[in-house]
Amino acid sequence: MTANTKHILSIQSHVVYGYAGNKSATFPMQLLGMDVWALNTVQFSNHTQYQQWKGMVMPQGQITDIVTGIENIDALKECDAVLSGYMGSAEQVKEIIDVVKRVKAVNPNAIYLCDPVMGHPDKGCIVADGVKDGLCEYAIPNADILTPNLVELRELTGLPVENFAGAVEAVKALLAQGVKKVLVKHLSKVGISAQKFEMLFANGDGIWHIQRPLHPFDREPVGVGDLTAGIFLADILNGMSDIEAFEHTANAVNEVMETTYQAGQYELQIIAAREHIVQPRCQYRTEKLDV
Repeated sequence: MTANTKHILSIQSHVVYGYAGNKSATFPMQLLGMDVWALNTVQFSNHTQYQQWKGMVMPQGQITDIVTGIENIDALKECDAVLSGYMGSAEQVKEIIDVVKRVKAVNPNAIYLCDPVMGHPDKGCIVADGVKDGLCEYAIPNADILTPNLVELRELTGLPVENFAGAVEAVKALLAQGVKKVLVKHLSKVGISAQKFEMLFANGDGIWHIQRPLHPFDREPVGVGDLTAGIFLADILNGMSDIEAFEHTANAVNEVMETTYQAGQYELQIIAAREHIVQPRCQYRTEKLDV
């Protein structure tokens, strides 16, 4: 590891089988040159959209204790970014925000990317009571980067977001509250084209839109948002511009999705797509919106 290596404290779920949370994000971030400190909020046998799983939520105080251990060996100052995803309890929301503040106290240049996973009951994504409210209360004031999907965009802003124009207004609302960068991971039904997978990115300079193929899976793979957030953060830490990072993220994730679809698999084929995460073959480009 060189002196220029970036270090990411990634606080997310862990699944033993399959890909979601840290299992989905860690290896791609490592491929892109990051030293990832994976800290698990839960350890489950598999992700919750199988409708059954075994495992446990990490006990209250565990996140704090582990970070204190890193601090005690004088290593917390090496942390360049905190990435948070799936949280197993409402108490973990406050613990993670406290961790972000501790990291920024010793490294004011550290970035906090909050992937505000709030659950999707229709898909079987289960999130504990209080997590959604905690994210709404604490994520926006403390996050440098937010990566919501459509459901989370609605919850964070309180806006209905019923069409593309509504999504643009919701993104503007988050920027107005102090978030520096917003990446909407999936516009879903409010996108421009029902035949495309669409994303938005916004910062202080404007709002950009990108489209890539929408692969017709029988069952949509899980962990795509975790993969997206991790790649985008790694790209930013690697010195890419926001738009370069947005484009690379969209293309790299598309490579994983295409590989997964062609293999006829439900779980993301991250290992098989590893070379194309680093250097995607596809080159979909952004379009800056006139807003």
